[in-house]
Amino acid sequence: MLYAIATPTPGAPGRPRRIGARLGTPTDLAAAATWRPLTVRHYGRVDTVQVAEVRCLWYGVYRCQAVRVLLVRDPGSTAKAGYDLALISTDPHTPADHLVARYAARWAIEVAFEDAKQLTRVGQARNRTPRAVERTVPFGLITQSLVVVWYTRHGHHPDVTAHRRRQAPWYPTKTEPAYLDMIVALRRVLIAARFHPGTARQPTPEETLAVHAAWAEAAA
Repeated sequence: MLYAIATPTPGAPGRPRRIGARLGTPTDLAAAATWRPLTVRHYGRVDTVQVAEVRCLWYGVYRCQAVRVLLVRDPGSTAKAGYDLALISTDPHTPADHLVARYAARWAIEVAFEDAKQLTRVGQARNRTPRAVERTVPFGLITQSLVVVWYTRHGHHPDVTAHRRRQAPWYPTKTEPAYLDMIVALRRVLIAARFHPGTARQPTPEETLAVHAAWAEAAA
């Protein structure tokens, strides 16, 4: 719950109030907000959005420290809450467009962490000793970086996104490969390299199952 910043009354008896009037939720702020256009550089492009800013207290979290609430919406937005994005910052000086750009940049980092936990399997680690904990996550992130570098230099094909859209038609706007596409491509290359092409040797049942598993992962 958000509150206005209390304004001390000179000469009033008793302890000064800590918080002012109740402002409600970001949805309540959006209903009474004054919006202004703002040009923002984010997600690799420059857009004009509408921004409303309120300085207030988030007393349950930051107590009496003033915060800035930034409400962001696209022109013509029909969001039920009245805004598309709500940001809260304790930074009193940074311009609003920079804060929105920081959020956009941070989102890519969060996606990388999610990929590391779910796809590179860093989240499956069950370490107990301090040194193991300190090593596992950095090693997983290094491995993830190597996958991206390999795919950029050797694994990418221009048709990969079109192929992925055919397999997953719920991604009609997909224009770039995701980390899942990259790691699946690498798995296929590694598995194929184990079959020693050009020899008369037949693949083992384990190798055949590995190929099927890789293709099933690609179709997931």
